[in-house]
Amino acid sequence: MHKLPVKVRKRDGSLVRFDEHKIARAIQRAALEALMDEEKSEEIAQIAKQGVLSKILTSFPDKIPSVENIQDIVEEVLMETGYRSIARSYILYRQEHQDIRRVKVIYGVRDDLKLPINTLLVLKRRYLQKDDQQNVTESPKELFERVARAVSEAESGFNSSLSKGKVEEKFFQMMNRLEFIPNSPTLMNAGTSLGQLSACFVLPVEDSIDGIFESLKNMARIHQTGGGTGFDFSGLRPVGDLVSTTKGSASGPVSFMSIFNQATGVIVQGGRRRGANMGILRCDHPDIEDFIEAKIQEGSFANFNLSVGVTDEFMEAVHKNDGFNLINPRTKEKVRSIKARSLFDLMVYSSWRSGDPGLIFLDEINRHNPTPSLGRIEATNPCGEIPLLPYESCNLGSIDLSKFIKNGAMDWDRLKTNIEWGIRFLDNVIEVNNYPLAQIKEMAFANRKVGLGIMGFADMLIRLGIPYTSDEAVKTASAVMKFFHQASLEASARLAEERGVFQNFAQSIFASKNTKLRNATVNTVAPTGTISIIAGCSSGIEPLFALSYVRNVLSGTRFFETHAMFEMELRRRGLYSKELMAAVGRKGSLKDVPSIPDDLKKIFITSFDVSPDMHLRIQAAFQQHTDNSVSKTINLPADATVEDVRNIFMMAHELKCKGITIYRYNTKRGQVLSFDSRSMGEREEDLNFIMAEAEYSGGCHSGLCTF
Repeated sequence: MHKLPVKVRKRDGSLVRFDEHKIARAIQRAALEALMDEEKSEEIAQIAKQGVLSKILTSFPDKIPSVENIQDIVEEVLMETGYRSIARSYILYRQEHQDIRRVKVIYGVRDDLKLPINTLLVLKRRYLQKDDQQNVTESPKELFERVARAVSEAESGFNSSLSKGKVEEKFFQMMNRLEFIPNSPTLMNAGTSLGQLSACFVLPVEDSIDGIFESLKNMARIHQTGGGTGFDFSGLRPVGDLVSTTKGSASGPVSFMSIFNQATGVIVQGGRRRGANMGILRCDHPDIEDFIEAKIQEGSFANFNLSVGVTDEFMEAVHKNDGFNLINPRTKEKVRSIKARSLFDLMVYSSWRSGDPGLIFLDEINRHNPTPSLGRIEATNPCGEIPLLPYESCNLGSIDLSKFIKNGAMDWDRLKTNIEWGIRFLDNVIEVNNYPLAQIKEMAFANRKVGLGIMGFADMLIRLGIPYTSDEAVKTASAVMKFFHQASLEASARLAEERGVFQNFAQSIFASKNTKLRNATVNTVAPTGTISIIAGCSSGIEPLFALSYVRNVLSGTRFFETHAMFEMELRRRGLYSKELMAAVGRKGSLKDVPSIPDDLKKIFITSFDVSPDMHLRIQAAFQQHTDNSVSKTINLPADATVEDVRNIFMMAHELKCKGITIYRYNTKRGQVLSFDSRSMGEREEDLNFIMAEAEYSGGCHSGLCTF
């Protein structure tokens, strides 16, 4: 008597276990799309499966069938039993996946983790190792093996009960399951000759030609290795001020910023991406108006995010409509006095017009400075989530919260375990890192700042059935980050017992509390960018940017994508159709799509549905339990007013955020999310789909938030 095969031959020639349930699931999927009836689809799937198994028994006695053999039999059974519409659906599905496999072959990437096309493209562009002819030489799995192997090398420098092999395996599994992904330079450079693994740096800019161009040179070295840089230009003397050596006039910080911007534009980071900078100027600098308006003209300072360093004194003067003194940083003397509210109005208008500048709340940042005796923090990394002292750097990594839901609730124990390993991973990075400057290495070992963060927050809320726009979402954000921060501190404390505290511990705020930590900071909330594309989750703490959209993948090639959980829920209810997906892709939101049930509209929320105050409340909830800062973009519709922006800026200060960034839709010609009429062809009904660029994952529209 013949038996069903034990193995099946995959397309790459490897053998895997024969699983009859996969056959049923494939038939059910095709039936659901054709019939829009979940119960009937399940019934047909079970009947057809039996027919398929019978044919396999007779066609492959004591033989190993291939995947294609089984798929041919499925088509044959569906046609013979009269389910022609289901057979057509199955054939189309099969053809679609064949096309996807063909594209993957064209990309030249061995897809050993079964990743989406766009994820493979991002990996190929940025992360996978290549030979001298630019041919990809490693697979996604091998990438994670390379990183785990390199970062675990730090274990040999400490007395630990854990073997290097065990640590390496744990690091690999976290990444391989896409639960934890480190920042881009670690993925790019770990285990390579370059070996620079940090994403974030702050460099000082001294008020001299030598100082300015030394900083420029150091920026170039950092960008070349994949890092981003932040600068406080407030120490540079203002336009027209005396230059004592030449008796000439100073050109001011904005003119020197243009040199940094130009240099950034010609340095490609290892051939994989352009550099990114944060430029900051204090609100009391005499050239503050020029700085505020620096990006009003389209294309100006394209390699910079700009933020005004705002003080509590200034915000109080804005409230009272008082005068505010502008101070020459060279002489420390008042240059002139202006109305604080007028200056604030200029910030608001410029941000409304161009998306820049944002605000950095310097006093709030320094109220939480872990090492105040070493100086005030005056600058941040390019996306604002890491406030740093001069020559400090920070290593980032993010955990996908959506992968820690079990039976409709958070799996706190498993999350805590991953947090502990994530902190260990980032502390190891400090040890094995190849630092671009001696001063940076010194500060890294002195303070050991790390930023373990989160991504997939919006996806997590969907899995929990919580609307992003609800009070419950704010409470959940606070509860999750409070747990995350406490678990991170505990992990750092355990490392301190094993490896010792950071060198500047005695000069830190933790010494008086007798809280022995390995790291001066432990958490941040980054925009995540491309690493959330790798993980297959929503970006950082941002809402979903779309549910159905066109992805501009490669040289004009476009793919239609849908949010996986949304599509799965529609299929489960028998509602899925390509026509419905197209309707959603044209709207940007479910609220105006009549055929979508109200309970789905409540849960599957996009950034188009989220009010500015809710954006801020979510940001503030995370900031409350984050010792670094929180990167979040307050996305506004094109018709948002200047007054809307003013209210956001004021509310951000009141809620004790450390910084605030807004973006009003359509204020940048090159924005990476848009409604594009060229996306889907010539027919009128196909126009105006949401189009996302290949590396866009949500939040920041500027393209500088991909670290």
